[in-house]
Amino acid sequence: MSSILPPPTPRLALVTGGSGFVGGHLIRRLLSDGWRVRALGRSTEALAGVKALGAEPVAGDLVNRASLIQAMEGVEVVFHVAAHFKLWGPMSEFRRINVDGTRNVVEAAERAGVRRVVYVSAAAVVMGRPEPMHGATEAMALHKMTFAPYAASKAEAEEVLLAANGRRAGFSTVAIRPPFIWGPDMPALDHMIETVRKGQFQWVAGGEQALSTCHVDSLCHALILAADRGSGGEAFFVSDGEDTTLKSFLTRLLGSRNVTPKERSVPFGVAWAMAGLMGAVWRTLRRKSEPPITRQMLRLIGKDFTIDISRAREELGYVPVISPAEGMRRMRPGDAAATVMALDQPHLAAAS
Repeated sequence: MSSILPPPTPRLALVTGGSGFVGGHLIRRLLSDGWRVRALGRSTEALAGVKALGAEPVAGDLVNRASLIQAMEGVEVVFHVAAHFKLWGPMSEFRRINVDGTRNVVEAAERAGVRRVVYVSAAAVVMGRPEPMHGATEAMALHKMTFAPYAASKAEAEEVLLAANGRRAGFSTVAIRPPFIWGPDMPALDHMIETVRKGQFQWVAGGEQALSTCHVDSLCHALILAADRGSGGEAFFVSDGEDTTLKSFLTRLLGSRNVTPKERSVPFGVAWAMAGLMGAVWRTLRRKSEPPITRQMLRLIGKDFTIDISRAREELGYVPVISPAEGMRRMRPGDAAATVMALDQPHLAAAS
């Protein structure tokens, strides 16, 4: 009589930021790959959202280490996706969530016996002063520019994460650095469309800047590869594998909603000066809203920025899972002929 072995127990992952754009796609991909997924949530709405996706909701907060340790009980891999992404605000808030939050995730993971933490970093961590960058590699230094609190805090958080690699036997950390993340249901697109329809838009420098992008499906693929591949303690750039220009990309992206704004442009230097002036006014008046244009935003999209993904290809076996052309088809492209970069779009480059 032959014995029947019980099926293997599915691997358990914890996702932070599961109610967001990237986190939601990651939960779906993990579940389709046979993982059990637990997702952290701060609010009732967030918890209900991840539950609807099929994840086990657990209440917790990045600034509450005790709640993180409890959420990580029995977890093999933590995918740390949650972040404070704004293009304006006090550095203290960026550091509280992005840096201190990441430190709490790492230390909780060590205490809970987690095997690996995979972190969604940002390609922007290597951006210094505004100048063209082509084929950026992981060998480049990290930058923490005072005018770019988001990118600076992500760079500091990445340092915290990678410094913890191997601090406990069997514990490792990996950072994945995507540029402009896009795909179906991306929240930034709705805001861009609203901005364009209000006539509050301009291309920066004609929109001819070279650009690397990363479809959300390819990013999720890279994150899951990083759960098991690579020796740990490393960062990897990932992208769509095909570079484009800001104007070409946004033309097709906004064209998926049949949006065709008028052609307008402002030189980078003028936009940079405007952003500096607006920032000074906002700080002086202590306004809580974001200025229409910020230097952080201009640094993200105002100059050429492309990345080299050779390291991810070689060490993780990463290959983009969807081409830009197919990704655009899935966005239901329309017939729009031209679109523009919205200068007052505060969430254009989310997670870059």
